[in-house]
Amino acid sequence: MAGRPGDPGRPMLVLGVYVVTAAGLVPGRGHAEVAIAAIEGGANAVQLRAPDHSDDELLPLARELADRCAERGVLFIVDDRVELAMTCGAAGVHLGQGDPWQDARIRLGPEMILGVSVEDAEQASAAEAAGADYLAVTVFGTATKPEAVPRGIEGVRAISDATRLPVVGIGGIDAGNARTVLDAGAAGVAVVSAVAAAPDPTAATRELVGVVRGTTGDPPYRG
Repeated sequence: MAGRPGDPGRPMLVLGVYVVTAAGLVPGRGHAEVAIAAIEGGANAVQLRAPDHSDDELLPLARELADRCAERGVLFIVDDRVELAMTCGAAGVHLGQGDPWQDARIRLGPEMILGVSVEDAEQASAAEAAGADYLAVTVFGTATKPEAVPRGIEGVRAISDATRLPVVGIGGIDAGNARTVLDAGAAGVAVVSAVAAAPDPTAATRELVGVVRGTTGDPPYRG
């Protein structure tokens, strides 16, 4: 099991507003622009998700974002690419059920963060036992990842109740429904289009931060 967030040498795992990058939702706006807007808007975490690019293509951007996030105290997570995350200096990596996350925990060592997408309490327990640091569950249907099966608010509640790990809701979340997800037990909300497709992505991030902080007075954190 990896050391828990907050242990010496580990980044603090605050996941209140977690922005996942996307390119092309607004013409001329790519992963870099979305990530930088999220950082400027006060996001707690930024995930670089660019499945159409190779590790070599992404490495310069990943290194830049890792540095920017470190300077601002923002967690920088790389989606699906353990080697890239380790090479660029990211805080961690996020993997799905089809990825070798059990082996990834060993490769990442005790200091890097491992997030795992889960669909039910059984998968949540397995990921926790294998050393995951946080979990993600799809809440509502979303066009940005149509293959993900939405679990609804009750799914968030069931998974949150089944694990000691912080749970992040993702899928169809925006400033209008984020409180509902948090009230179901989530430690944070992850968004794609709510920021990446917004007319002003920095302002959209700030709005989400305000909603999330307004729920508890501070960014949610579950140790």
